Amino acid sequence: MSPKKTRVLTITVHNNVSTKFASVMHKSLHKCQWRKPTGHVRFLSSQQDSSFRVCVVGSGPAGFYTAQSLLKNNPNVTVDILEKLPVPFGLVRYGVAPDHPEVKNVVNQFTNLAQSGRCNFLGNINIGTDVTVKELLNGYSAVVLAYGAASDRRLDIPGEDSEGVISARNFVGWYNGLPQDSELKPNLNTDTAVVIGQGNVALDVARILLTPIEILQKTDISENAISALRRSKVKQVYLVGRRGPLEVSFTIKELREMVKLPGTKPILDRSDFEGIDKLIPGLPRGRKRLIELLYKTALQSSNSQDERLETSQAAWGLKFLRSPLEIIQDQVDQQVKGVRFAVNTLQSQDGQTTAVPTGEEEFMECGLVLKSVGYKSIRLDPIVPFDHMKGIIRNTKGKVDGIQGLYCSGWVKRGAVGVILSSLNDSIETAKTISEDFTTGHIQHNNEGKDYLMKLLNNRGVKTVTFTDWLNIDEEERQRGQLQSKPREKISDITEMLKIAFRPQHEK
Repeated sequence: MSPKKTRVLTITVHNNVSTKFASVMHKSLHKCQWRKPTGHVRFLSSQQDSSFRVCVVGSGPAGFYTAQSLLKNNPNVTVDILEKLPVPFGLVRYGVAPDHPEVKNVVNQFTNLAQSGRCNFLGNINIGTDVTVKELLNGYSAVVLAYGAASDRRLDIPGEDSEGVISARNFVGWYNGLPQDSELKPNLNTDTAVVIGQGNVALDVARILLTPIEILQKTDISENAISALRRSKVKQVYLVGRRGPLEVSFTIKELREMVKLPGTKPILDRSDFEGIDKLIPGLPRGRKRLIELLYKTALQSSNSQDERLETSQAAWGLKFLRSPLEIIQDQVDQQVKGVRFAVNTLQSQDGQTTAVPTGEEEFMECGLVLKSVGYKSIRLDPIVPFDHMKGIIRNTKGKVDGIQGLYCSGWVKRGAVGVILSSLNDSIETAKTISEDFTTGHIQHNNEGKDYLMKLLNNRGVKTVTFTDWLNIDEEERQRGQLQSKPREKISDITEMLKIAFRPQHEK
């Protein structure tokens, strides 16, 4: 006699299906007539058996893009995005120049994600102090470190730490209202500023220094910055690079903005561009357009017939083939007097162009020096394998070396290069790596996630800011901005942020 066959019908009941509905389904199924012996009905919770809880550390573009990719391709995943500050969006909020509002439109996309139901924003959480990476790994299926770059590459020259020498990263934070930089006091009581570096950030800070106040005051620039810039005496800004015009790091969009900046004129040495017109046709398309504009600007800047050049009250210039040797201070008041540069020449070998000192030196007088030679990530937790020379977490396609369940994305993964869109492509790669580990079983299901984290934080007295709490801050900033005919007035005091975030409904 053959053994009795049993059919098992498995129904997965998702969180949004009520218990009452499950009960009705159970009774209905038992009334069914089966040709074979009655089967058994097994109800499983999707949370219990097939959910992955992912924690993303950092709420900038890399963090949100990674969450977006994970949620899009994995319907059984939920993501918690953790942020040190009480407010989200990282580099979009605090790194994008205030006169580039179109770049900040990506915030709308991130907002939709944070309100989608499968993604939670949790602000005011300091990793390493409030909770460790190891603890996060204990509570989540996967942890993604996407906290960006909070330090700078150094020049390693005498005088670098003098008063009057500021990193471009801190200067950007100052005019964007970043709490830690809100009290910065750049010396604007000087007619000349020198920016060391020739990338997009270098052009951003130069442009902000020279943009007419009537334009800036309509942006979301911080009140501290606009007040100081109203009193600024800076009329000339020089951006200095160690190599030549063909090696500049900025893009055509930023150069075009500088060329068209009202009330300013470019100062470029025509001799720096000798022979470049013959090289332009052989350049890649994007690079070709950039160098063509740079070359055209150099020719026009030496044209004495240009009325705009004659009437401009401010100027910006590019100095090539110069490497900083020393920042000189005044011996009496310790303020910056200028920068001593080595004059370089270019040598090519194996397709690489290198700047080599000629032995000549040059002194540039100025009262403000802005270092813009690159951002650098720092190690967030001692257990994370870190390459201090490169300023990145050691990883393979986003999977952190030697630690199961730990991943990275964005600048901390690849280095602080590229624009916001670069973070999208990079985040897709990390999300793909995580998804593959879901499929192959290298990552285990974890049902604790946010519940586990909140229990830890509550026991330690940490008050977390939800996305709904952030919307209270967002509304307050917009209202303050309306009073000044600007998009928003950012709140730069964390205590005030938290007070507004947790404000009772009847006080709004």
